[in-house]
Amino acid sequence: MNRIEERFAHLKRAGQKALVVYIGAGDPHLEATRQLALGFDRAGVDILELGVPFSDPLADGLVNQLAAQRGLASGTTPPKLLATIASIRRESQIPIVLYVYFNLLHRCGVETFINDAARAGVDGLLVLDLPPEEADTYEALMRQAGMSAIWLIAPTTPEDRIAQIARRGTGFIYYVSREGVTGMQAKVAGNLAERVALIRAHTPLPIAVGFGISNPEQARQVASAADGAVVGSAVVNQIAQLGDSPELVPRLEAFAKSLADGVKGR
Repeated sequence: MNRIEERFAHLKRAGQKALVVYIGAGDPHLEATRQLALGFDRAGVDILELGVPFSDPLADGLVNQLAAQRGLASGTTPPKLLATIASIRRESQIPIVLYVYFNLLHRCGVETFINDAARAGVDGLLVLDLPPEEADTYEALMRQAGMSAIWLIAPTTPEDRIAQIARRGTGFIYYVSREGVTGMQAKVAGNLAERVALIRAHTPLPIAVGFGISNPEQARQVASAADGAVVGSAVVNQIAQLGDSPELVPRLEAFAKSLADGVKGR
C-alpha cells in the first residue's frame, strides 16, 4: 500500500474520516508550500492535494485560478515542485496528491512525469481532463510507479459510467458534489448522501467529497455521508489574503485543525 491507502486503512480501523486539503503549489512561493505542508501535517490533515500551476485551469473557479496565476508568477514549474515535495518528505510522510492538467504530463512526457513524481514522494495523481477511455497507458505507468490514479465522478455522471470509473480508480474516488467549477458554497448539496450511496454500490474504495466545502460544519456534514471531505477554495482564499505574511502558516494551520476537528467529530 502507498501512503494514501495506508492512511485510509488506518482511519477505517479508527472509525474516523479523512480531511483532504487543497492548495495551489507555489502560492505565494514554494517555500510557503513546504511550510504549509508541514503545518497541515501537524494540524491533522490526512491528505494534501497540490494544484500544479497551469495557464488554463478550466475546472477551477476564480479563487483557484488566481492561485494558479500566483504559482506561475512565483516561478513554480513541475520539476521545482517535485524538488519541494522531496524536501517535504525529509520531514513528513503526509500523503500527497497532485491535482494536474494532462497538458503538463504530455509536455514533460507521461512516463517521465509519473516516474519523477514517484521518486519525489508523490502518492497519487488526479488528472482533471484525461478521460478514462484514453488512460490505459497512464494507468499502467501509475501501477508500475506504485501511485494511485484518482478519478472524478460528477453529480451528472450516469450510473453506468459511475460503474466504469469506479472499477478503474485506485486510492480513493473523488466525488464532485456540485456542477460547475471549484469554489466556496453556502451549504452542502442536498442529495449528497444519496449520490455517495450510489457510488458505494460500485466500489470498495473510499469516497472523498469536494467542491464547495467552506467551514468545519460543512466538512462534518460531508464526512457523515462520505469517507472524507476535501477543502480547497476556503483555504486558498486565506492564502490569497495573507500572502507572504508571517501569520500565513500559523493561521492556516489553525484553520486546518478546525476542519480536521470537524471531520473527526472532535
